[in-house]
Amino acid sequence: MDANPILAETVRGNWVENRHRGAYVVVDADGRIIASAGDIERPIFPRSAIKSMQALPIFAREAEGRFHHTDEELALACASHHGEAAHVATAEGLLTRIGLSAADLECGAHAPTNAAAREALRSAGAEPSSLHNNCSGKHSGMLSVALAMGVPTASYVGREHAVQKAVREAVEAVIGESLSEDRCGTDGCSIPTFAAPLRAFALGFARMATGKGLSPDLGAAARRLFDAATRHPHLVAGTGHPDTLLMRAFGGRLMQKVGAEGVQCGAIRDKGWGYALKCDDGNIAASQAMLAGMLLKLADSDTTQRQALKALAHQPIKSVRGAVVGELRAV
Repeated sequence: MDANPILAETVRGNWVENRHRGAYVVVDADGRIIASAGDIERPIFPRSAIKSMQALPIFAREAEGRFHHTDEELALACASHHGEAAHVATAEGLLTRIGLSAADLECGAHAPTNAAAREALRSAGAEPSSLHNNCSGKHSGMLSVALAMGVPTASYVGREHAVQKAVREAVEAVIGESLSEDRCGTDGCSIPTFAAPLRAFALGFARMATGKGLSPDLGAAARRLFDAATRHPHLVAGTGHPDTLLMRAFGGRLMQKVGAEGVQCGAIRDKGWGYALKCDDGNIAASQAMLAGMLLKLADSDTTQRQALKALAHQPIKSVRGAVVGELRAV
């Protein structure tokens, strides 16, 4: 099998220091390939890039009808958030309303990703809780699904739990592929993650953007999740994060979500196109440069949007003293 092409490189001074290979594909809701590079049939773990797909059971299992999730709570269900005050408050608000607490979350605790939020927690003499976990919004949504289904909330992260079976069913419905036990792992937040072809995840985002190929209810749920995420981009990531900055710049046209190990997925909504990208070596910054290079070619961006994309496609490398000594760039 041929190696994937080099899609980003790190330059220090006058020399290329690192080269990053990867693959990407952009498709419409019929599966027609708009653009691609590399091996788009190789199964990859999508990790957090498909949280919007994993949130679909909130609607399919009547949790939204029972608990009336706000747009902010739905955006947080799609998020890898930074543990800032708004993120923690939104997750805690949903849990309180459904009669649960942080103690019911099984995602684990870690310090806020955002430096200011970490410092505020230290200054207060407080320890991070599961609410600060970047997946607490997704997990809060899953707990609401468990309650709506009338199943135990304990061990909701397990592969055989009814909630995770519902999540798997929803992902299969939108990507048009069966998720195999032969290609299954455990994500960082303890829920199952299944590998599928890069092309399938791009197709899933195109279907969610358009509703085409989905049942009317599933299409409506996808639209509600995408609307919530793009209206509240700060809740999907946080201060200064590329996902937040790009969705804010595109004003609802772009659904964008990063996943661990160099995965990027999303949709150019007004075109009805979905995309999926994987940096082979798992470098997140390199995958973001690749993403920006791809979107610069395909997204019909305006001046503001192009500025945001160019900043990501050409990321300065600085010395400890702050001098620019190179760049990570899309190629």
